[in-house]
Amino acid sequence: MAAQKINEAHEHIAKAEKCLKTSMTKWKPDYDGAASEMAKAAVAFKNAKQFDQAKDAYLKEAEYHTENKALFHAAKAIEAAGMMLKDMKRLPEAVELIEKASVMYVENGTSGTAGMALDRAGKLIEPMDLEKAVDLYQKAASVFENEDRLRQAAELLGKASRLLVRLRRLDEAAVSLQKEKNMYKEIENYPTCFKKTIAQVLVHLHRGDFVAADKCVRESYSLPGFSGSEDCVAMETLLAGYDEQDEDQVYRVCNSPLLKYMDNDYAKLAISLKVPGGGGKKKKSPSAPQGGAGGAPPAEEEDEYEGGLC
Repeated sequence: MAAQKINEAHEHIAKAEKCLKTSMTKWKPDYDGAASEMAKAAVAFKNAKQFDQAKDAYLKEAEYHTENKALFHAAKAIEAAGMMLKDMKRLPEAVELIEKASVMYVENGTSGTAGMALDRAGKLIEPMDLEKAVDLYQKAASVFENEDRLRQAAELLGKASRLLVRLRRLDEAAVSLQKEKNMYKEIENYPTCFKKTIAQVLVHLHRGDFVAADKCVRESYSLPGFSGSEDCVAMETLLAGYDEQDEDQVYRVCNSPLLKYMDNDYAKLAISLKVPGGGGKKKKSPSAPQGGAGGAPPAEEEDEYEGGLC
């Protein structure tokens, strides 16, 4: 079966070469016909599991489409070549071709297709290169934003924001989250804005910037339905506990279902949040006096002693 498909592919290549030949009665190469034959050759190689040869055939197809000024079809062929590299586990090279295809899609005026291609590339490379995935998701978001497709742009920025948190690039994550939130506000998706506010607070507190965290909550009061909502009350409680160095209060909020069941990267920020000067762990009130009497660590002795006096 494989040998048959390989022979079939070579037959199509021969036909493609014939399309390119000129003569006294045929002054111009038939690039359209050649591209069609190379596409058939690529499929035959692919079915024979000859992915490297399929990739070369797709690139030849793209070359002929480019000569024929059919940029969309050329980009499609380049993207298909990238998929062959994916099947060969050559992911960085695959992503490079998909990025090249996305540029051609934009030049052709089909930016939406470019954005989707960049999203696919991001998903491909994410397991092995988070930095590159962030770059691809941000590029895809930018493409959709330029097309005023804010929902898609916000979703892609969301992917970038989560990866920036995972990479501990928290300053950039804060900027990305604000941009996300602004987009959701513009399309009037207010419940998602509430969730982005929670993510912002967690990121800013991990950055050590209480003022910025507080500002995010205050700005959100202007969002319809935020004031008095579960999200709002949780953030007010968290910020009050953080400001007062109340580890118990911070622990309760950060381990509540509201925060624990957020996207995994933000949930990890919640459960790892530490109060300034404390260990970030829940205090057990009934055992606190015993701990004070039993030689607790010096850093906590003073707090518990003061608690006893009160």
